[in-house]
Amino acid sequence: MTIVPLTERQQAILDFIHEHLGDRGAPPTRADIMARFGFRSPTAADDHLKALARKGAIELLPGAARGIRVLADRSDAPTGLPIVGRVAAGQPIMSDAGIERWVPVEPGFFSPRAHFLLRVQGESMRDAGIYSGDLLAVHRTPVADSGQIVVARLDDEITVKRLRLRDSIAELLPANSAYAPIRIDLSRQELVIEGRAVGLIRAGDMARNL
Repeated sequence: MTIVPLTERQQAILDFIHEHLGDRGAPPTRADIMARFGFRSPTAADDHLKALARKGAIELLPGAARGIRVLADRSDAPTGLPIVGRVAAGQPIMSDAGIERWVPVEPGFFSPRAHFLLRVQGESMRDAGIYSGDLLAVHRTPVADSGQIVVARLDDEITVKRLRLRDSIAELLPANSAYAPIRIDLSRQELVIEGRAVGLIRAGDMARNL
């Protein structure tokens, strides 16, 4: 089947459908797509899905919350892991604007599998072996255990720190004495976990798990 070329956003949504199928064995719901791409209504997600259906990339099955069937694999679809650079305030971490490029690293190389690479900025995690310019492999998850290194969103800022939980208090701990810990009272302030650090890629070095 010949597939009509997709727009950048349509390709990103198709990639997300493939990713969701690979991770969970089922296609995403409209709500999943809304959350991933920051859409404000199901209509926006549905419009993109209908466009993908018109172009022959998927089939929409009526009456089902996950009624999406992929019709063909695309040879031009990006493979590997996307590098996320700076994330603008209020912007989803995997938005089109935030993706710099794709790196040909198998997501399953890391355990648990990585969903994206975050370009590290600053030296706050230096003593944990994470340096500015490194690519941090991140497993997307909204939850993490105390002691794990996380990618967290706090007041629309993205930061990489070690999480420590004590009752209703969360602390984001740097691994560099020049930086102060960040203390969050969870009863008053929201802390959003975007993912957990699972590996590292450094220029001139091989990928490795954390």
